[in-house]
Amino acid sequence: MRVALYARVSTTNGQHPEMQLNELREYASRRDWEVMEYVDEGVSGSKESRPALNRMMADAHRRRFDAILVWKIDRFGRSLKHLVTALADLDSYGVAFISLRDNLDLSTPSGRLMFQVIGAMAEFELSLTKERVKCGLVNARAQGKQLGRPRRVVDRDTILSMKAEGTSLRDIANKLGIGYGTVRTRLAQVS
Repeated sequence: MRVALYARVSTTNGQHPEMQLNELREYASRRDWEVMEYVDEGVSGSKESRPALNRMMADAHRRRFDAILVWKIDRFGRSLKHLVTALADLDSYGVAFISLRDNLDLSTPSGRLMFQVIGAMAEFELSLTKERVKCGLVNARAQGKQLGRPRRVVDRDTILSMKAEGTSLRDIANKLGIGYGTVRTRLAQVS
């Protein structure tokens, strides 16, 4: 079996991925697995985009290995949303996910059950976030706060005169500090 080892340390100041990699290599060696290594150093786990992680996920998509082995699940990702999305992607590629220290192996029935629990928690977290946002918006409106982007007053006559002078729509938009689509919409209203 071909396995990708993924290790990550948040800082390069006194932290080294070798401790993680040594345990992962030993585990893979005992199972006679063929190993590829992906290591992110000095990158926070809260970032969804990490150089080695991105390469590994692209290689997973290409089926260059059969499983991903991490030392602990928090080395792979700290955001529940990111974790659930990445694990679902791996499942769709047919790539198993194994966390050594957490005793989590998504290629087994109990591991898949655990994944379902993780997914349910992510859905719960998302619904709580939506509820808090809605409450915040209601509260802001009740306090008389103006929500959204401030409206811009667009003088259609200025747009028409600039167009008549031969100015391009992009230049009109840039000079007036408005969007290209707004210029087109205002000109269409005249026709």
